[in-house]
Amino acid sequence: MLALRLLNVVAPAYFLCISLVTFVLQLFLFLPSMREDPSAARLFSPALLHGAFFLFLSTNALGNYVLVIQNSPDDLDACQGTAARRALCPPPSAHFCRVCARVTLRHDHHCFFTGNCIGSRNMRNFILFCLYTSLACLYSMVAGVAYISAVLSISFAHPLAFLTLLPTSISQFFSGAVLGPEMFVILMLYLWLAVGLACAGFCCHQLLLILRGQTRHQVRKGVAVRARPWRKNLQEVFGKRWLLGLLVPIFNVGSESSKQRDK
Repeated sequence: MLALRLLNVVAPAYFLCISLVTFVLQLFLFLPSMREDPSAARLFSPALLHGAFFLFLSTNALGNYVLVIQNSPDDLDACQGTAARRALCPPPSAHFCRVCARVTLRHDHHCFFTGNCIGSRNMRNFILFCLYTSLACLYSMVAGVAYISAVLSISFAHPLAFLTLLPTSISQFFSGAVLGPEMFVILMLYLWLAVGLACAGFCCHQLLLILRGQTRHQVRKGVAVRARPWRKNLQEVFGKRWLLGLLVPIFNVGSESSKQRDK
């Protein structure tokens, strides 16, 4: 349990460090390199478009990240305490989290990168957090590849060029052909790729479970769920005005869970 609580602190710090490093690289390396193009139009310059798009991705990723932390799943106070009191909770939707030390409604899993349980109140924000984190990482990787290609005069036309970039760069770094900042960017390229693919896969997995009307906790426990139309399952999580929540980090706009909570 001590290791889990320690991971609950280290994982959010790790995510925030990656976010800070990504922002610094975008601001001080990638954007200045795009401003050096004299043929670019001033109004629609690559630097302006890149900065606006990255700001949109990072704002939604960090905004939904904060909302996941702030909006914990509904506590079931009546289920706290003894095992006899917990037995009164609805078994398909309620679960006692040892890390958070509480019973949450429609528990999905405990996310160590947010330090919070994912359930009925913050599922939509968690999915959007995974989506925009994946897009921000993959887009940063594309911008980093363009930067490395321009600085080191490397062509990525061949499909294997990216796979051989790291071992080649390591040997060139120790020989002095590649400087420290360029080597750091190359290492970040592979980190962005790993985090982006992991978040994308996790996002797709969560969406599949939502379409089925299930949670990860129910899948692990083998709990059977009532069959419902997939549109109703999506609406329960994302709400009717889902487009507004997709563009702006807002908490559960028009979702069924928020309506039930406000009653």
